[in-house]
Formats: sequence, structure tokens, C-alpha cells
Amino acid sequence: MQRRQVLGMALAGAGVAGASDRVHVGLVGCGGRGRYVTNFMRQAGAAVSAVCDVWGDKRDAAKAWAGDGAAVFSDFRKLLEHKPLDAVVVATPDHWHALATIAACQAGKDVYVEKPLAHNVAEGRAVVEAARRSGRIVQVGTQQRSAGHYKEVQELVQSGRLGKVKFVRVWNYSNLLPKGIGRAADGVAPEGVDWDMYCGPAPLRAFNPLRLGPTYRWFWDYAGGTITDFGVHRFDTVHQIMGEEVPVRVSAAGGRFVLDDGGEMPDTLQVTYEYPGFVLSYEASNVNGHGLGGRTAGMKYYNARGAEDRPHGEAYYGSLGTVICDRVGYEVYPSQGSGLERVSKQAADATAVHAAAFVECVRTRKVPPLTVENGHRATLVAHLGNIAFKTGRKLHWDGAKETFVGDREAAALLRREARKKWSI
Repeated sequence: MQRRQVLGMALAGAGVAGASDRVHVGLVGCGGRGRYVTNFMRQAGAAVSAVCDVWGDKRDAAKAWAGDGAAVFSDFRKLLEHKPLDAVVVATPDHWHALATIAACQAGKDVYVEKPLAHNVAEGRAVVEAARRSGRIVQVGTQQRSAGHYKEVQELVQSGRLGKVKFVRVWNYSNLLPKGIGRAADGVAPEGVDWDMYCGPAPLRAFNPLRLGPTYRWFWDYAGGTITDFGVHRFDTVHQIMGEEVPVRVSAAGGRFVLDDGGEMPDTLQVTYEYPGFVLSYEASNVNGHGLGGRTAGMKYYNARGAEDRPHGEAYYGSLGTVICDRVGYEVYPSQGSGLERVSKQAADATAVHAAAFVECVRTRKVPPLTVENGHRATLVAHLGNIAFKTGRKLHWDGAKETFVGDREAAALLRREARKKWSI
């Protein structure tokens, strides 16, 4: 990406809050997740001074929640001109993450952007370069990086106490049967919804209610399905724990085998990533919520619904034992004769800690717990899985050049041509 203006935004001054000042935050995308994150930021000493959404009902609800002092906008570019702001939270649908973050960096604002960092690999790299050029803090909302229990698992694996770990599993399971996301006819956008602005860099399709709201994740125009929604969190955790961030080969299998609804994503997906030092298997199912299975009495498990399911998590298989973890705890299972201790530890979701860390970094200019490069590489892995699924081939990845080796068709899927007025 060349050094030039993006979306007509010019680079502004630093605008960093002083150490004792309240950090003024603008929220772009006023759905549940954005308000959840900014609520924790308020508790950490931030003020939500502006809100923005293309959907009038969400703007009104955010205004009521943020308070009378908050400015309200329908165009995030106008929000970025709001003088008090030090930072921006980008909690839009995925296809807007990169462009809103780049524009915020150019406007001199620090950014907390929800995962995935970008709709595609090229956009993600553009965000990294924009953050570097502007000197802004960009922290990605993969909050597991701020979880203390994952630091303990990292130490367990990297110290060698688990032996040699050469195989890792990650899984995201949910049961959307019988109707999936349902079906809906195309029609006219509701009053108060700027559909053209919502589509933004994506193709301007006919309005369909399934493309608006949380079900947008099931359309390639805006997102990448379960692997970019849930998988990015866990890819970042695998990178943290294993100490490697760049796979060298990737292959995938799956399909839309069971669900009969209006969505486009596979309901079953398995991706194999070959890293220099280990093999990672990623699994996603939207027609079964069991996942790994297996329980310890008294333990809680992330998003568990049944008596024995474990729908999300990671497993690190070492020569001396196995550690199985998720967002709210971990367990160590020793191999026979290894001398390892059987351990079960309960923890808590780290969103509050992650959000507070961002506020502190805006104040102090410390490096955030998750850098924009870390977030890009975790997001990139999810995109590689989808590209391997679409091409049906084993792909060889050049991490230094961020392209596939000898495969032009796959390389073309690393980016997309945005609508002209929204091109980077």
C-alpha cells in the first residue's frame, strides 16, 4: 500500500491523553460487542464521547447508554473529526474493520479493533503499515492474550514440562440445526438503515435482512464464517503458546453438507496447518455442539450446553502429557509414568482486562498485550484456511512475502477489489 490518504482522511496530530486524564473513546459500530468492550473501558477510566452506526435504532440505543454528553454520527469519518477523541473502538461487521482502523490511524487516533483484523490478508497488511506510519496503538480484540491462565499454559509448553509438543488441535463446535440462519427474501432496507454505507467496500447487493446484524458472518462479502469469527482467537493463542506464528503449508476439506438456509459458509470445515515445528488441526462444525467432550467435576467450560460437551478449545499434545484449555480454564492430563501432576484450573474471560490494558496503553504509550502484527498473523491464518478450502489444494505459504508459492489462483484470493469509492 502506498503512502497516501485513505478515504480522504489526512493525518492529524497525536492527541494522546495525559497520564491523569480521562481517555475519550469513540465507538464505531454500536452492537452488543462494541458496547460490551467500551463498558469495560469506562470502568478503566475512559469516557465514551461519541458513537456511530449506519443503523438509526442502534445509534439511538447507544446514545441512551453512553449519555447526553456523547456525540452521535452516522458516518465514522465525521466521528473521527470529533475533537475530544483520543481513541476509537471499531466493532463494525468484519468487512469494515480495516478501512475504519486505517482512517482512525490517519486521523491520529489509537484503535481497539475487534477480530478479525480485516476481511482479507491484503487489508490486514495495510492496517499494519498504517499503524506503523502513524505511530498509533492498534490493539486487536483477541482478549485471550490478556488471560493469565494462558500465560501459565505458555510456560508449561515452552519450558518443556509437557515434553515435545508436535501436534495441536483447535475446535469450534455449535449446533445451528434445524434451521441454521433461516431464509429471507430480498427487499427494501428498513427506514433508518444506510444500506449503501453498510455495504461499503463490499459489493452493493440487494438488501436482505440476513446480511444485516449478526448473521452477516455467513456471507463471503462481509466475513469468513466460524474460522474468522471464533478461530482467530484460538490461532492467536496457539501462536502465543507455541512461539511460532507463520505456517508453511495449509490444506482443508469441508462443505455445506447439512444446513439448508440462506448462508454461504461451510457447515463442516477441517484445516491442517503445517508450521516449522508442529502440526495444527482446526475443526469447525455448525451442526454438532459436542466438540472434544470429557469433563472434570466442578469445572466450567466455555459455551458448554450439555452435560459432557466441550464446544470450544485447544489441546496441546506433548510426549509427557496433554493440556486442554479454553477461555475459562485449563486441565493437564499426564501421560503414564511422566511424573506430571494432574491439574485443573478455573479462570475467567479476559475481556475486561484486555479493554483496561488498551486504556492504559493510550495513556502511557506502552506496547499493548497484543500488537497489530500479532493480530494480523492470527487473522491471516484463518483466511489461509478459507482459501485452501475454496481452492481444494494444499497450498505453500511464503510468510516473508505473504503470498502463496506458485499458485496465482490462490494468491488472487488474498485480496479483493473493493468498490471504487472505498478502495485502499
